[in-house]
Amino acid sequence: MSYLNFDKTLLINLEKSLTKEMIRTNRAGTYNSTTLIDCNTRKYHGQLVIPLPEIDNSNHVLLSSLDETVIQHGAEFNLGIHKYEGNNFSPNGHKYIRQFDCEVIARTIYRVGGVILSKERMLVSFEPRVLIKYTLMETHSPTLIRFKPFLAFRSVNELCYQNDQADTSFNEIQDGISMCLYEKYPNLYMQFSKKSTYVHQPYWYKNIEYYKEQERGYEYKEDLLVPGYFEMPVRKGESVIFSAGISEVSPRKLKKLWEEELTRRNPRVDMFSCLKNSAQQFYKREGDKTYLLAGYPWFDARARDQFVALPGCSLTIDRMDYFYAIMETAIPELQRFMDGKRSGFKLQAIDDPDVLLWFLWTVQKFAKATSLPEAANRYEEIVSTIISYIRKQKHPNLFLHNNGLLYVNGTEKPATWMNAMENGRPITPRTGYVVEINALWYNALKFTSELTREKGNEHAADLLDYQAEIAREAFVKTFWNGTYLYDYVDRNYNDKEVRPNMILAVGLPYSPLSKQQQKSVLDITTKELLTPKGLRTLSPKSGSYRPSYVGGQLERDRNYHNGPVWPCTFGAFASAYLKIYKQSGKSFLERMLIGFEAEMTELCVGTLPELFDGNPPFKGHGGMSFAMSVAEVLRILDVLKKYENE
Repeated sequence: MSYLNFDKTLLINLEKSLTKEMIRTNRAGTYNSTTLIDCNTRKYHGQLVIPLPEIDNSNHVLLSSLDETVIQHGAEFNLGIHKYEGNNFSPNGHKYIRQFDCEVIARTIYRVGGVILSKERMLVSFEPRVLIKYTLMETHSPTLIRFKPFLAFRSVNELCYQNDQADTSFNEIQDGISMCLYEKYPNLYMQFSKKSTYVHQPYWYKNIEYYKEQERGYEYKEDLLVPGYFEMPVRKGESVIFSAGISEVSPRKLKKLWEEELTRRNPRVDMFSCLKNSAQQFYKREGDKTYLLAGYPWFDARARDQFVALPGCSLTIDRMDYFYAIMETAIPELQRFMDGKRSGFKLQAIDDPDVLLWFLWTVQKFAKATSLPEAANRYEEIVSTIISYIRKQKHPNLFLHNNGLLYVNGTEKPATWMNAMENGRPITPRTGYVVEINALWYNALKFTSELTREKGNEHAADLLDYQAEIAREAFVKTFWNGTYLYDYVDRNYNDKEVRPNMILAVGLPYSPLSKQQQKSVLDITTKELLTPKGLRTLSPKSGSYRPSYVGGQLERDRNYHNGPVWPCTFGAFASAYLKIYKQSGKSFLERMLIGFEAEMTELCVGTLPELFDGNPPFKGHGGMSFAMSVAEVLRILDVLKKYENE
């Protein structure tokens, strides 16, 4: 039995199976996503969802679903399933599912009487094309299979409704058809690896519902166009491959294309291999540029997320090629920003105050994974440029004060990762001296001193060490309250909320705190914030604690950073724990990782979501697959493995 295997009992139970999703990407922005039983529950779900930069910056659902019908002796058995008003599901094809697994690729096994049908799917690497392979494993009489495509041709941020503008005409192509519902869209080419009969019967299926959108307070009903259906006889043991893409393909080459793509896939047999596979799903190649997406299904490349996630999503899984490619794309953008440009960046939120500091942390992780000389050779110039840029007060919202600390203005616009907004203002207005920004600053100064010294500039390195010592003394004086660290300090206000941000001051390679102070911070973090899924964003003892990420957009925004657990915080916590307890802390962290392993078969199989509720049962929410969550757990798995080897 495979690691990611689900049996009939779970799959036919809609209360359970509809909560489990899957997502696969082509490393160029295109993705395929739905639930394990192929019933779409989000407007973001679809068999073929692609970026169309010629239209906008959004992804677009072209092919929403593909329903299959098995026909024997004139009797029809429809394998599809959609949700309609009144909690009605039709045509209830899930009752024929016997197994779903995705150890290598997603595979569903259906049984209809004496018919056993296998359905496998995957995306073509770096090409907007989905391939679905059907194999008739068993049958005792002549069998026809009918395929009914549900077309959307819309942005993932919108819904489709029956209209007179949709062009329902089609063009015949080799073993298939092409269609384009609206002028601004490319043609969708739907083809099979064997000849089929196409019957053109345009019909709108109305009021299909997406309950995940309903939960989030959004519009959740849409109409989808079914242009007609394909039909073909299939023999026992025969395989048929369906292709949907925005360019035509030779049907004779589909089998070879399938086999070539299959050799690229690696099995997912444990948590590490699942997360390794998931990490590579975030890569997005655009021409000669490469980015790391913040997550799926609605995120783009965000500067902070990219640098936090990059070490875990590349260095720890031996994808140095992608580390170099992403850094080579990012550095010119950072340089443009430091040269005074304030718009036109592909990396979103590049002006956030902590972005440059996280970039330096990424280089620091590279030095750890390779060597200090290698890091100095490749990145010392840009690292020194960033330090100089900050010291010269050129950043629009990062001010170096005489006490050696960095000051940010977070009253009008969020200045940190806790960036939810209400009525145009931050819900959590962290402003002034912010604890993690200054912990990152101290760490950056010490690491840059290392790089500079490696390049032979002893004088510059000594100056950086001197500045770091000034920052260290001011950090302790400003943030230490005798037991833990203030979250932020602004003039006479010291924010006493217990939040996970302070753990960075312990977990970073260079800490401004004494060993005793580090242990004290770790102790209160463990006591008040630690859960099996990471650290809560706020202590339950706080009057502002809101642990559940539920309700409409405003309610979720208010809760976003005030109680829910963010898995990405586990990386800093685990680093801090190992720093204090060393080898003796290994077994505790291994037990904590069991909580993450349980998620491999939950919300989105084989990956980790953006966040969890702050209270048991710690239900997953937000982006179904989130780069920082995946990366930081991967990084700690790698660290623990090295501890074991030592």
